[in-house]
Amino acid sequence: MKPTGFLHGTFSVLLAGTVAACAVGPDYHRPAAPDVPLTPAPLPAATQSADGKAQQFVSAADISGDWWTLFHSPELNTLINAALANNPTLQASQATLLEAEENVRAEQSSFLPSLSGSFQAERQRISSAELASQGASGAAGNATIPPFTLYNATLSVSYAPDVFGGVRRQVESLQAQAEYQRYELEAAYLTLTANIVTAAINEASLQAQIDATNGVIAAEQHELSILQTQVSLGGVAQSEVLSQQATLSASLATLPPLQSQLAQARNQLAAYVGVFPGNFHMADFTLGGLHLPETLPVSLPSAIVAQRPDVAAAAAQLHEASANLGVADANMLPQISLSADIGHEALSTASLFTPQTLLWSLVGGITQPIFEGGELSAKRKAALDALQASGAQYQSTVISAFQNVSDALAVLQYDALTLNAAQTAEDAAAQSLNVTQNAYRLGAQPFTAVLTAQTTYQNAALSQVKASAARLADTAALFQALGGGWWNRNDVPAPCCGIIP
Repeated sequence: MKPTGFLHGTFSVLLAGTVAACAVGPDYHRPAAPDVPLTPAPLPAATQSADGKAQQFVSAADISGDWWTLFHSPELNTLINAALANNPTLQASQATLLEAEENVRAEQSSFLPSLSGSFQAERQRISSAELASQGASGAAGNATIPPFTLYNATLSVSYAPDVFGGVRRQVESLQAQAEYQRYELEAAYLTLTANIVTAAINEASLQAQIDATNGVIAAEQHELSILQTQVSLGGVAQSEVLSQQATLSASLATLPPLQSQLAQARNQLAAYVGVFPGNFHMADFTLGGLHLPETLPVSLPSAIVAQRPDVAAAAAQLHEASANLGVADANMLPQISLSADIGHEALSTASLFTPQTLLWSLVGGITQPIFEGGELSAKRKAALDALQASGAQYQSTVISAFQNVSDALAVLQYDALTLNAAQTAEDAAAQSLNVTQNAYRLGAQPFTAVLTAQTTYQNAALSQVKASAARLADTAALFQALGGGWWNRNDVPAPCCGIIP
């Protein structure tokens, strides 16, 4: 099946240098960023105002490397700093990057000659039979040579000229692997910080839901106390007390699941920081302590592919596949080897380095695969298929990246509308509950209307909390979708070995 569209363009660029390159195989060129809009419809200048705040969209604005500080939460900053220092997933990614860079250094040694030295002392005794086999006869043939020691000191040099660029392509492949691990580390940083922000917002949301539920429970408990007093005075029926008790019990039943979720959220934060839950003593988060960023960067479409670590990692895998095709091509061509030995061999160490004991050799060789049972050809076809697969995966990653950004921008616009509606509903439900309770006390409303109003208010209060938290979480999701500003941080050391990020 032939590649089409974006993948065809990627494939053509990669294969264009196959003949003209200094080394066999294609010269890699990272595919150009797609020239497409981020959203189907033009992005407005700002979201709707909600809770007294509108978020402004600023095109082509840069992203701070510590974007989470825009939430103005000292507790959040402290937590993320601790996680960046202690998270074991980050430490594993850092070690994996170092491993990949050392592999590059190891392979780069193939560009240089190999030099080795040896010293050998060998004790020998030649039998008379061996002397006879060498042509000795008579008395001399029956003679024996006493045991002797042979000393040999040799310096050996070997070199395989990289005539067709196979070694260069192998080094290039390993450099691409190291580049991939570098972006995987950047992605780990971004994922960790975004997850912590989201988990902190979730904790604050759960705490606010618990507070709202406790407020509803207190009001229902107060209403129950009034009804119990009225029953004792004969003013209301016992059935109304039972109905209120059932409503109160239902509200109480919603509290343990929220408390359980809150405990799990705290344990998740502990895991992100890299500590055991029993040793986690960070401050609690509240929605009031997390401030909504009111200025939001919107990167240009051409910048998305450069900013997203996952896209850069996919590009590195595409680069690796391109280099591996060059390695497969080189393996089908002649392999040249050169070697030289120089040394001395003598019966005593005193005469070991004299001119008479000098020996040397020069060897040049060339090996051309003739018949390998189709192995080399099949491996080249496999490398070509792997390159095509990497191109398709890169295309998929780019499309997903643009989808993430578009989703985040769309959600933020609707979050403001949702929060406005939730606030309006909560205010109306609170007023309705107050009016209904007063009307009931005056005999103008049945008690069932009070129960309905209580339930409506409880749901509206929880919806308002969730809408506020969703707006904060979706703001964090936008920063993550845009790449998180990793290029403005220096947590990851500069790449080694000629690797260009």
